Amino acid sequence: MTSTARAHGPVRAGLRSVADLFPQRADLRAMARNPRRDLLAGVTVAIVALPLALAFGAASGLGAGAGIVTAIVAGFIAAVFGGSNLQVSGPTGAMTVVLVPIVHQFGPTGVLMVGLMAGVALVVMAFARLGRYVRYLPAPVIEGFTAGIAVVIALQQVPAALGVSGGEHDRLWESAADAVLHYLQHPDPWPPLVALGVMAVILLGAKWRPTWPSSLLAVAAASVIAVWGPMDLQSIGAIPAGLGAPSADFIDLGAIRALSTAAIAVAALAALESLLSATVADGMSVNERHDPDRELMGQGLANIVTPFFGGIPATAAIARTAVNVRAGASSRLAAASHAIVLLVVVAALAPVVSHVPLAALAGVLFATTVRMVEFASLKALARATRGDGLILLLTFGATVLLDLVTAVVIGLSVAVLLALRAVAKSAKVEAVPLEQGDYSEEEHRLLQEHIVAYRLDGPLFFAAAHNFLLEMTDVADVRIVILRMSRVSTIDATGAQVLGDVIERLEKRGVTVLISGIRPHHDRVLTRLGVGKKLREEGRVFPDTPGAIAYARALISS
Repeated sequence: MTSTARAHGPVRAGLRSVADLFPQRADLRAMARNPRRDLLAGVTVAIVALPLALAFGAASGLGAGAGIVTAIVAGFIAAVFGGSNLQVSGPTGAMTVVLVPIVHQFGPTGVLMVGLMAGVALVVMAFARLGRYVRYLPAPVIEGFTAGIAVVIALQQVPAALGVSGGEHDRLWESAADAVLHYLQHPDPWPPLVALGVMAVILLGAKWRPTWPSSLLAVAAASVIAVWGPMDLQSIGAIPAGLGAPSADFIDLGAIRALSTAAIAVAALAALESLLSATVADGMSVNERHDPDRELMGQGLANIVTPFFGGIPATAAIARTAVNVRAGASSRLAAASHAIVLLVVVAALAPVVSHVPLAALAGVLFATTVRMVEFASLKALARATRGDGLILLLTFGATVLLDLVTAVVIGLSVAVLLALRAVAKSAKVEAVPLEQGDYSEEEHRLLQEHIVAYRLDGPLFFAAAHNFLLEMTDVADVRIVILRMSRVSTIDATGAQVLGDVIERLEKRGVTVLISGIRPHHDRVLTRLGVGKKLREEGRVFPDTPGAIAYARALISS
């Protein structure tokens, strides 16, 4: 048995066992394999994660300090208990999109309570083995969702990038437009110049010097200019020098019902983003395969603990995970050490970090949004089929105009409907000859006696049942119909009921119906619904087509 198999534990039907969802001995062996390389990767990721944690914390509405706390606490717990050896967790841009309206509606304590509830939901999802189902998400839904999040994050940062307030509006684009109007009344060139400068340094650095910590260098330069330069830029303010004592003051059992919808949205997003990130990490590495249920457990525990330290809901971060893999990480020691390095840096440099201007963090997030969107992939998906283009567009629009969970539901619903439409079209009823090859004089005579065999191909379910009904009720000038069902791939209650309706209609018109080749599991559905009961009683259901043909000839001859 390989170490990967041990780490994942045995697969059992139903709920996962407790032992399968917690750290295994194989994890310790992997961490001891190459600790020096993993520690270096952890330092590299911490350098990249610091400005992102500050930016996402500020964007969430709870402050940059909350972002740092989340990166440290959630980053460490998810690294130890998660299902991927390479995943790095912390605050993310997608999560801030969900958190901003929660802050406006319920305040900071509401966000902490939502994080705790979402963590519990993720643990329940882990035990229920729901992690494996993320693989069924269609690519247009994922790409449209990601592109929509990028636009939402950019709109959120417009006020900070302009150095003004965006006002209180239900729709994000209205707040961004309000910020632009306020800026035009009293324009100040420095905030947008700082934001655009930081964004340019990060994007150009990623292209020309990908090994350099361009985001940290850009934010540091902007902070120096803000402190010693001529402009007056709003800074992020005080940063906690380390972690304070945990507190449970935010817990309000009476608010559970009011916060349940928000908690479900946060849990769904955390599960989706974490499992997608783990899949990306698997693809970037060799011989790595994450355990999706254990990943949900790790994210759940991280989100349960983080609120007690004042942190916001967390999830795995694709960008930081990619940096971790490229830096040579081979075990979860890298992600765990990144959290420890962040704790040391903040403890030593908290007064310095507090002078980082908000406009600089807006620039970091602008650069993040540009790097989030795979334009080539979007173009390819939009041109693949009309259905894919429609799903992509609807998911993107719903993400920007509505909310993330609604966007995924809309995208999935349209994808399912289009898939059902395609499957339904593949179902067909085809008239076939009674036997292959040349016909004898008797066979020609039987054909002239109006005996017809119809072969049912594909699924006979609710989406295809209507077409089947229309085709079969058009049968004319026929005495005996043989329904050949050996090629029916699936049948549901609607399909079975329609089949019964077809048999009844043909019988009323004086057409004798024979059935052949019913599969056992299909026959159980038909029997439970009472379909073909009369045919069974009269011996007109046959295991194969030759038997039905012989019976039809006997009927004609009698």
